Amino acid sequence: MFHNLNHKLILRITGSLLLFEGLFLLLSSFVAFIYKEDVLYHFLIATGVSGALGVLFYLIGKNASEEIGKREGSIVVTSIWLVFTFIGLLPYWLGGYIPSFTDAFFETMSGFTTTGASILTDVESLPHSLLFWRSLTHWIGGLGIIVISIALLPIFGFSAAQLFLAEATGPTQDKIHPRTTEVAKRLLGIYLILTLTEMLLLVAAGMDWFDAINHSFSTIATGGFSTKRASIAYWSSPAIQYIIILFMFLGGVNFPLFYFLIKGKFNKIKENEELHFFIFIILAFTLLIGIATFDFTHLSSGANYESTFRNSLFTVMSVITTTGFSTVDYMNFAPFVWLLLMILMVTGSSAGSTAGGVKLIRVHIAMKFIYFRIKKIVHPNAVFPIKYNNQIMKNDIIMRVLAFILLYIVLIVVGSVILAASGMGFLESIGGMISCMGNVGVAFGEFGPSIGFSGLSVFAKWFLSAMMLIGRLELFTVFVLFTPIFWRR
Repeated sequence: MFHNLNHKLILRITGSLLLFEGLFLLLSSFVAFIYKEDVLYHFLIATGVSGALGVLFYLIGKNASEEIGKREGSIVVTSIWLVFTFIGLLPYWLGGYIPSFTDAFFETMSGFTTTGASILTDVESLPHSLLFWRSLTHWIGGLGIIVISIALLPIFGFSAAQLFLAEATGPTQDKIHPRTTEVAKRLLGIYLILTLTEMLLLVAAGMDWFDAINHSFSTIATGGFSTKRASIAYWSSPAIQYIIILFMFLGGVNFPLFYFLIKGKFNKIKENEELHFFIFIILAFTLLIGIATFDFTHLSSGANYESTFRNSLFTVMSVITTTGFSTVDYMNFAPFVWLLLMILMVTGSSAGSTAGGVKLIRVHIAMKFIYFRIKKIVHPNAVFPIKYNNQIMKNDIIMRVLAFILLYIVLIVVGSVILAASGMGFLESIGGMISCMGNVGVAFGEFGPSIGFSGLSVFAKWFLSAMMLIGRLELFTVFVLFTPIFWRR
């Protein structure tokens, strides 16, 4: 079954990545040292475990063949998220701040997959270092553990193109450089610049440095973890909210477009249909939700117009980018608004971004295919090529798009039935599935913005943790591991 599988290379890559996790844990240990927190010892234990396993795995695979195929790539990409989570939960669990192993796993998986669903009821009671680590898991997972590490993996002596292909989101990838390592370095550079820029702007708007660092990690990663129970509503600052709106939008944009912007390739941006569709959806849904939530009893109040617009735009941006921050509790709105938000949770934003969901490029291609079928009914003998970004879409790409959307819908339905059978309510089951598989982090009913996921059963926590991982890795990367054909040479 495992014949011809490059086991040693899998261990070598995993070991290399674990060394990077150890460095991130060490950084959190430094925060614990600065604030003189007892959890420092637990961070050092986690750092030691990550480092020891990293060195062990790397040495075992030291003389491995350099050849990495799709099988090895898929195995590493899936397994590393699990390994990172099991090690990353140690500071929460050993420190006693999340005494349940299940809860600690859920919180950590939610962090690395940038879901942002939390079981914590009093997040502000956590030590600074745990809050920092919690936000940092978003930042690590946002661009992808693999994509971030590809920029550094050549240090260990091998290329990892298949890892990039396994981690990359969307049906197509915009090529910004012929070498995979260079692609990852450019994406990481853009990621760093956006993170630092947001951090400085938040400080300028009145947020303290610690909160600004944490929220810049969470925002650009479209994660949603906050240092405050009230999320962004805690600050009651329009300036802070508009800054976060901007960077949620940037986190939801296809990252290669930033590279094209830097290189002055403005036509690439101008002609990008997904970006146009993204902006259109944001404006349309903001208008609809704004009208649905507007207080028509105070038409003369200018502040009412601005606050309604800001809260509507913030909510739409938070949901479509699958970030999950909140300034208002949308459960207080009409069910019509819930339905609109549920649609956005499913669609997500751009491929090649840090967001989750189906991705707008797939939705847009599927819509074009439906229109194509309608035209074929009227003119059966005519030839109507389906184009996207001025490129004709091959049948293979269209079939992959439709298969992904179909599987996504089937998983939501089946998962919702399973959760309902376990005792969850109708709205909670559907909302929980859409939220966790789409890496959104907020849902409906008992799991709305002001409540969280602490009320989940043990089974539901493990089940939804699996859905977070499956959704983050775009379904097929995980499911292919369970097919016999995958293990045949």
